Amino acid sequence: MRRFRVPAIVRWFFFKRIWRIEDPNGVALTFDDGPTVELSDWILDELKKHEIKATFFCVGSNIAACRGQYERMLAEGHQIGNHTFRHEKGTGTALPDYLNSVEETDKLLKSKLFRPPYGRLPLSYGKKLKDKYRIIMWTWLSYDYDKEVPTDQILRSAEKDIRAGDILVLHDNSKVKDRLQKLLPEIIRIVKDKGLEFRLISV
Repeated sequence: MRRFRVPAIVRWFFFKRIWRIEDPNGVALTFDDGPTVELSDWILDELKKHEIKATFFCVGSNIAACRGQYERMLAEGHQIGNHTFRHEKGTGTALPDYLNSVEETDKLLKSKLFRPPYGRLPLSYGKKLKDKYRIIMWTWLSYDYDKEVPTDQILRSAEKDIRAGDILVLHDNSKVKDRLQKLLPEIIRIVKDKGLEFRLISV
């Protein structure tokens, strides 16, 4: 069974990481993995249509490959965060290699925000990063990448579970393209119907 909301005990255990925004009327919309040729422009068009600003946690190698999409994110006022250079999993990468990947990406984007790919970041790795970055996690995960989770189940969770202060995670990669194009407009509608507004994460 998929948990769309992160259990409170997990957030308590990793209490130094950022799981929510302090806003009684807002949520933060975030996208992991981009930029991509396949999907970034569509996402940006959709956000522009609804006058929404989001946070993109970018993979360094994708910035290098999709510079135009990355520059558009910046030009349109979106927020950028570090998501490592090659989307390394913290639990499967040696600490020096992981830190090098983060620093290599930092040279491209200069952000104080960092999100670990897969949400996997050992405590010792977090201690090395916390003085330079705000480690941004999430409260609601869309599972847009998991085709075993039907889109209608995701939207039912959005209706039931999204609440003020949440950080929402969707993805910007070719694997989710068809599903995201169905999900994003509906999630935007659901959030607005709840009377919530989209906010950026404080740096």
